[in-house]
Order: sequence, then structure tokens, then C-alpha cells
Amino acid sequence: MPKKAKPAGSGKEEGPVPCKQMKVEAAGGPSALNFDSPSSLFESLISPIKTETFFKEFWEQKPLLIQRDDPALATYYGSLFKLTDLKSLCSRGMYYGRDVNVCRCVNGKKKVLNKDGKAHFLQLRKDFDQKRATIQFHQPQRFKDELWRIQEKLECYFGSLVGSNVYITPAGSQGLPPHYDDVEVFILQLEGEKHWRLYHPTVPLAREYSVEAEERIGRPVHEFMLKPGDLLYFPRGTIHQADTPAGLAHSTHVTISTYQNNSWGDFLLDTISGLIFDTAKEDVELRTGIPRQLLLVESTTVATRRLSGFLRTLADRLEGTKELLSSDMKKDFIMHRLPPYSAGDGAELSTPGGKLPRLDSVVRLQFKDHIVLTVLPDQDQSDEAQEKMVYIYHSLKNSRETHMMGNEEETESHGLRFPLSHLDALKQIWNSPAISVKDLKLTTDEEKESLVLSLWTECLIQVV
Repeated sequence: MPKKAKPAGSGKEEGPVPCKQMKVEAAGGPSALNFDSPSSLFESLISPIKTETFFKEFWEQKPLLIQRDDPALATYYGSLFKLTDLKSLCSRGMYYGRDVNVCRCVNGKKKVLNKDGKAHFLQLRKDFDQKRATIQFHQPQRFKDELWRIQEKLECYFGSLVGSNVYITPAGSQGLPPHYDDVEVFILQLEGEKHWRLYHPTVPLAREYSVEAEERIGRPVHEFMLKPGDLLYFPRGTIHQADTPAGLAHSTHVTISTYQNNSWGDFLLDTISGLIFDTAKEDVELRTGIPRQLLLVESTTVATRRLSGFLRTLADRLEGTKELLSSDMKKDFIMHRLPPYSAGDGAELSTPGGKLPRLDSVVRLQFKDHIVLTVLPDQDQSDEAQEKMVYIYHSLKNSRETHMMGNEEETESHGLRFPLSHLDALKQIWNSPAISVKDLKLTTDEEKESLVLSLWTECLIQVV
């Protein structure tokens, strides 16, 4: 029977909760998860817990443990990643540090056992068997299609990047010391069993990763075993450690994580620059110079009082603002997220198909979950001359192979730019199931045809 973890800090044992067993497909059949939509995928992932209950009672608040006695689901989880998958992955060229880490927790500290250069399966297996080392595989969705499929849908659902790591730990061993993370964590147990201990957070909703000394964290608030098919969620900041008990087979789990740097504080930092930019255009007070030598002295009472007044002015303006200008968060999310899942060669994401749109065509948006429509100052003009433009960023041409790997130099944005006069027409396309090109709110027929042709060339619309 599924069980819910009590709130961290209750100090009580977990108690069974009467829930229906999750409905799954027969082993070897279709996926045990529902990929019809992002919301249906998340619902099936945390089943039998309802999403409304999850976000009201658990999200960012306390851990949730779902234990399932479901052979079909266990079989599906086991197909996501296995120890034996490392052999074929290593043959594709995996490197220590970048793709794989080998480590072990010794006396409360993480001991890294990486070699230099390329990782070879026989050496990994030797360290695993003889040194009882944990193998950590970074971002397996780059190579495992079903994890790509899951994480792409979750990125649509959360509107935030979703990464993953696989941890394979031999019996009688522990890979990492007690620590907390700066991400919301969903753990899927894939192979074997793992013993988990969760503790009171010292920094609720932490913004950074940190190791905690055993003597500082006290007794675990929750302690349990995860078995194949089980799911564990806990908020960022939750102190945790896990080991594979002696006498059992090795354990494999995947940690799926999200909501890094995705707080109200981050959003405020992201939007306030655009708000200041707009306000300064109309308010001469914001354009006046700061006092001489202010940057050379400690902050003064006069400066603090002046900034407080400006913040109140900005707050008043914000109340009447319909659209916030996101300077980086929207673009960064779209640039770095996974492309849409494709079971084939992905040609539908890079080559426009179907009929060419004309003035008498009816068109509709596609891949809406992978597109952001935003208004920003023109990036190609100087600050003095900047005017607002409509930017459309999309992730259709993003690289799956570099997802969450920090390859900033290899990352580029994909999309289009239009004059602000095209905003209403674009919103028509965005908000309609389908729309006639001739009904778009643009002055000339040439503008209408040019707009839809640009969108069609980027594979963002199709003719119906």
C-alpha cells in the first residue's frame, strides 16, 4: 500500500494512507506513465496522490514517500537505466568528471575515485566491485530515450529546467555524505533497494548545495527502504543520505531535479531591470545623477532614503503593469531545455512540412509548450535608441546531447524577432485553436503572409 511521509519535523513514523493502487500497463507493453500531456505525465508519476494534494501539502514543504507493490511499474522503472547500460554507454565515449563520477562516502566525507580521461566499463566495474564505489552518471536523458521523454514533459509541466543523475551503489556501501541540494528532488528507484534517512532542514528551500556533518543533523526524521517502482519527493534544503544495505543486490536510482534558481527572488531580479528601464524613460528623477563620490564612501542615509522612494515608485508602477519584461529567465529556460521528444529522426523539428501558408490559409500553432513570446528592448540597438520588439524563442533545435551540461559556448538561442506592431497578430495565433491568415490584425496582406511564412519556416505553425 502506498505511504505518505509525515511532515519533516513531526518525528512520527510514516503511516499508511488508504489510496488506490496505480493503474499500469502490462509488463513489456506500453509505458506505465501517461504521456498524453504534461499534466497527465506528472499525475501518473505521483499516482495515486492527486496533484492538488501534492502542491497543497507537500511541494516545497515536506517529503512524500510513495511505496508501490506493482511488478509492472517496477519493470518499467527498471527499463529506464540499468548497471549493464554502462557498457554500451562507455563504448560511445564517456569521460570522468563530465559524464561519470566514481565516489564513496568514507568517514562522513566524499572520496572521489575518478581516473583521468575516458571511462572504460571494465575499470568502472572493478571500482564498483572491489572498492565498493558508487557510480554517478550525469544527465542520462542525453542517451536514454525514455528519460528524455519524461524530462521533456516535466519541463513543459514545471516551466523550469529538469535534470537527472543516476546513482548505482553496491551492497554495503554509501556514495555521498549527508547533504542538502538547491533543487526539488524526485527519486525513482530502478534496481535493488536503498536505505534512506531524511533530517530536519537547517536551511529551508536552500539556494545552494551543502554537506552537513553527521553530528550536526541529529536523528533522522524519516527512515525507510525504497524498492523498484517506489517514488520519493523532498524539497530543496532537505538533508538526506542513502546507502545500500549489506547482503542485498546493488541499488540503482535516478534523481530527477527541478526549480533551481526559480524562486520569487530570482523572478524579481529578472523583471525589475525591465521595470526600471521603462520607468526611467518617463521619470526624470531616475535619470538624475547620483551624488559625487557616492561610490567611494559607505552607503549614506540620504542614498538609502532615495532608493526607498524609488522602490515605492516602482511598486506603484508595477500595480498597473499588464506585462512584465523578463530579461533573462524566459530566454535562458528556452535556450537550455530539452527539444520536444521525437521517436524518429527529429526532421519535423528542423524542416517545415505540409503546405506553404498563404493569405487564404488557416494556420495553427504547434509545439506551444516549447515556445516563449516576449517583449524586450531591441537587442541590436544602443541603450539610447532601444525600442521594444517582439521576440519568439523556441527549443525545437536545441541539442539533447548537451542538455544540463553547462556548455554555454555551445548554446545558442533559436527564434524570430518582429516589430511591436505584430504583437496583436501573434497573440491571435497563440490564443486561437486555428485562425485564418487574412483575419490577422496587421495592416497589409503582405505583412500577414510574411508573418506566417516566418513562423512556418521555423516549424512553429502548420496549415490546417
